Amino acid sequence: MKIIDLSLPIDDTAFEVHKVSIERVGHKPGVAKFNRVIMGKTILGRIKYLLGQRILKKEDLPDGEFLSLETVHSPVHIGTHLDYSYHYGSLSEGRPAKTSDEIPLEYCYQDGVKLDFSHKKPADLIKDSDVKEALDKINYKLKPLDIVLFFTGADKLFGSAKYFSDYPGVDPSAIDYLLSQGVKIFGVDTMGIDRPYRFMLTEFLKTKNPRALYPAHFYGRKKEFIHIERLANLQKLPDYGFKISCLPVRIRNTGAAWARVIALLE
Repeated sequence: MKIIDLSLPIDDTAFEVHKVSIERVGHKPGVAKFNRVIMGKTILGRIKYLLGQRILKKEDLPDGEFLSLETVHSPVHIGTHLDYSYHYGSLSEGRPAKTSDEIPLEYCYQDGVKLDFSHKKPADLIKDSDVKEALDKINYKLKPLDIVLFFTGADKLFGSAKYFSDYPGVDPSAIDYLLSQGVKIFGVDTMGIDRPYRFMLTEFLKTKNPRALYPAHFYGRKKEFIHIERLANLQKLPDYGFKISCLPVRIRNTGAAWARVIALLE
């Protein structure tokens, strides 16, 4: 079996719109942090710590090293992740929207199919007619629970500002068609499923039409769906004949959750 990683990292060196930081405590500084944290849990312990006492010294440890510790400060929409209905609005299909920890896991390990939209330009929309045409080209008929991946090639821009400005968006008609075929999850190798901010905001400021803003995301208020953002390496996949695993990290009450998305090929 061959495994292909379809995920992007949470990377504190990459260009991001939202702030991402990773606090890294190394092995030797970890000794000091351990004392500070453990002794700081009581007033007496804090006083002893300030007076220079320590409950653990580097001499007590192999190689004078403790354990490393990394603390990630990041929105759940950084890195490859799954969005669920709570992200789109408080209600979906007239019911309270569901959070990422409620994503049915049986949806997350299914047959995958890749549709090629690499010819689409920034600000273009991928519509239902485009999806049908792409399926016809590979002679594939969707079945319920297929995980559909939209390949645009935009992942090659990750780390730069262009990653947020140069990619096509998904039209609600395409989402509606996928749902009509029993698809529960689809994914994109772009920053988001809607067109880049610069195109949506320009249209909104010009027309004052609120429908210009996040139509694909807001469609999730009308019909429930799950989608994956920030996929990568889709060019390494065949058109179909593989499994997708996109199990979300279990985080309570969030509209999205990180996932290590992989493809499994026999």
